[in-house]
Amino acid sequence: MVSRTRLAATPALLVVLLSGCVVGIAPVSTAPTSAAPAAREIPLDVRWVRRSAEHDAVFAQTYRSAGRHLRAVADTLAAADWAVVLDADETLLDNSLYQRERAEQGLGFTPDTWDAWVRREQATALPGAAAFVQLVAELGGRVVVVTNRADAVCDQTRRNLANVGLQADAVLCQVGEEGDKNARFASVAGGQVPGLPPLAVVMWVGDNVQDFPGLGQDVRLGGEGALAEFGGRFWVLPNPMYGSWTRNGPPE
Repeated sequence: MVSRTRLAATPALLVVLLSGCVVGIAPVSTAPTSAAPAAREIPLDVRWVRRSAEHDAVFAQTYRSAGRHLRAVADTLAAADWAVVLDADETLLDNSLYQRERAEQGLGFTPDTWDAWVRREQATALPGAAAFVQLVAELGGRVVVVTNRADAVCDQTRRNLANVGLQADAVLCQVGEEGDKNARFASVAGGQVPGLPPLAVVMWVGDNVQDFPGLGQDVRLGGEGALAEFGGRFWVLPNPMYGSWTRNGPPE
C-alpha cells in the first residue's frame, strides 16, 4: 500500500522530474512536410482508356474497317493525288498518361502543362493507328495530320508521331487562337500545304466531331441522316476524357 505521505509528495516530484527532462525533448515541428499527398483515385474515363480491353478493341476494329473501305476507294484514284486527314490526340496519339498524372495531383488541364507534356514526346500510338497510316502510304495516298496542338510545339509533335511509327506527309498545327480546322482542311485541297500538291481528301479520322469538315455538336440534332458520312468518308473514335461534347450541358 502506498502511504498518504508519498502520494502527497508525488505531484511535486513529478514536476521536478519533468522540468528536468524538458531540455532534452525536441519541440514538435509545425512546419509543412514534403511528404507526397495520398494518391487520388483515377477517374473512370481515364481508367477506361488506359485499362479496358474494349478501348483497344474499338480502335483496332475502327482502323481495320476504315482500311478496308480505303482499299476500295483507292482503286479509283491516281496515286499521290489524294489524302487522308487525321487528328492527332486521342486519334493517333494516346495522351492518357497526361490525364492520369493530372488526376493523381487532383488537377486538371492547363495550356502550360499540356505544352510541357507535348515537349516530353511520350505519347504512344493508339491501337491500329500505325498500320492504318502505313496502309495509306502503301495505297499511294498522303497522310496529313491536322491538330490543335499549338504551332510552338509542332516540331515535337512531328517527332513524337514519327518515333511511334506514324509517318505523316504534313502536320498542320494551330496558329494563334483559331481552333477551327476548316481553313486547314481547305488548304490541303487547295494546294496550300508546303511540299504538297492539291489533294482530294477521301477520308477524315478523328475523335471529335469538329475533326470533320463543317460539323459541330449540333449535328446530333439532325438525326441519323445527318450522320450518313460516318463509316464512309468520316471515321470517329471514342474519347470519353475531353472534347467539344463537354460543353453540351447536362442531359435533358
